[in-house]
This record gives sequence, structure tokens and C-alpha cells, in this order.
Amino acid sequence: MSAEPVKQGISDIRRSARLSVAPMMDWTDRHCRYFHRQLSRHALLYTEMVTAPALVRGGAVHLLEHDPAEHPVALQLGGSDPAELAKAARMGQAAGYVEINLNCGCPSDRVQSGTFGAVLMRQPALVAECVRAMQDAVDLPVTVKCRIGVDDQDPEEVLPEFLARIVAAGCERVTIHARKAWLQGLSPKENRDIPPLDYDLVRRMKQLFPNLHISINGGVARLEEAAALLDGGLDGVMIGRAAYHQPWDILGTADARIFGAAPPQPGPEAAARAMLPYIERHLSGGGRLHQVTRHMLGLFAGRPGARAWRRHLSEGASGADAGPELVEAALERLAEAGRDAA
Repeated sequence: MSAEPVKQGISDIRRSARLSVAPMMDWTDRHCRYFHRQLSRHALLYTEMVTAPALVRGGAVHLLEHDPAEHPVALQLGGSDPAELAKAARMGQAAGYVEINLNCGCPSDRVQSGTFGAVLMRQPALVAECVRAMQDAVDLPVTVKCRIGVDDQDPEEVLPEFLARIVAAGCERVTIHARKAWLQGLSPKENRDIPPLDYDLVRRMKQLFPNLHISINGGVARLEEAAALLDGGLDGVMIGRAAYHQPWDILGTADARIFGAAPPQPGPEAAARAMLPYIERHLSGGGRLHQVTRHMLGLFAGRPGARAWRRHLSEGASGADAGPELVEAALERLAEAGRDAA
């Protein structure tokens, strides 16, 4: 059973944004997104960040490839040139994405050298210009993902100004990673954990900008935490690593808990088997099994037999002849380990 995409009107996308999976480099590729869609029909999914220069100057249109069944799915762009971002946004709209998101949160050195990502928190006027240019270029929502500030900035001062600028430019939805980014001295990995979270500041921004759809990102590890943040007045919650490493715990129960809808699959075993036709198509097109199954390793996290599942897939999926039968065999190992544990 394959998940059907939900309607893609603006109101539907805003509803889907109640729960979203963060764009994560090297993780949220098209295979990951197709898998996540087997777990939730409604959660909003994001691409990995795609740079506007790669699309516009490099012609890397293959980076826009996705399966229609992934919808609703948004394209995250990196860049700082308004005209170039506008062209990239048009390419994203033509490719079928339902939203264009501007990355103002990534702290990596490579991103900084391109004058985009978290360094743009220092240039709210430029961000507003970029948002306006993209808004003028497409008929899709243009959104922003940002931090609460960078380095020695005072978030209480810079975040309201930043939000006011992008709202004036037409942005109606923003995702705020509730940590500063330290552009010098911390690695991207450390920037996800070391700067303290400030959820209260994000809540105050919702009070200050009541008409702005605000999603919070950072530190959310359980679906119950997401539900509590929504109940507390925020419009959406974006989850990153927890959704990737414990996909069933987050996404497999999200449609019922967050959206009041029936889940696409009755359990993680059914979700694994729902991937088999997709795997067949991927292999017939010259792909390799591990390109898909590497995103499925956490499907049974915390359950008896999870280690056997991970080991069987990890050890066998890289083989040149590995096919969907390996997934079935891994499910049998899972069942055997579960019986032994009982």
C-alpha cells in the first residue's frame, strides 16, 4: 500500500506544516522521502538543501528529481543572490514542489563561504530582498528556516527585526531553529547540540507576530513533545534526527496523533513491505539496494529484533546482486529475534 499525496492547496500545506521533517544533508534524499511517506500521508517533507548556483549556473536539474508520491514535499534552496534564487525557485515550481524554503540556518564553513545559510542572519535586509524576489517569481509559498541568531548577536533584538523584515517581504511561514549558530569555533554537528535551546523566545515571537505561521525546530525527540508544543500555541514542529533514526515512533503515529487521520500503514512491518515495489523500480533503473535501505535501518528502533534487522540490511545491501528479497530476509530475522526475546 503506497501513501497517496495529500491535496496541495496553500491551506493544506499549512496544515501539513503542523509536523515536518527537517531538511538534512545526505539524509533526506528522494529515497528517504519516499520511505517517510509510507509512514505519514500528511507530514510535510523537505529536500536536502539545493544551492541556487548549482541549479542556475551548474544546470544540476537532477537535484530536483522526486517521485509524485512524496508530496507534500518542499524544496529548500541555499543562496543569497535574489535574481539567482528567483530563477531557482521557478525551476522548483516547474519541477512540482509545493513550497520554496530559503536556508538561513546552516552553519557549515562551505555554506558560509557561499554567503548563505546562518550567516544571512546578519543581513535581514538581503534576506527580505531574496524572499521578495522569489515571491514575485513563483505562485508557491516562500518560507524561511532560520536560527535565533549567530555568534554574539542578541536574539532578543535580532530575531524580531529579522522576522519583521521577511514578513514585510511577503513571507507567511517560518521555521525557527531555537538555538544560536556559532559560525566560528563549533562544527555543524556541535551547532546542533551545544548552543542552548530557547523555546520561550520562539513562543514570544508567536505572540509578537500572531499572523505568522511559526514552526519550532531543535531538540524535539518524541512525538509527545511535538504535540505539547502545538498545544502550547505554536503552529508547527519540525523534527530532524529523531524522525530519521526513529521513523516509526515519530512518523508512523503522526497521522493519528497530530492530524487526526488514519495512518497509511498498520505497522512498521507493513511499511517495510510497502517499499518493495519502489525498490524493484529503483533496481531496474540501475540503482543499488543500499541507496534505499540505508534510510530504513531505524524503522524498528527500540523493538525486539531491531539489531538483527539493522545488521542484516547493513551487511547485505551493498552487494551487487542484493535485491528486495534481502528486506524480506531481514524481516524474518527480526521476527526470529523477537520470538527469542519473548
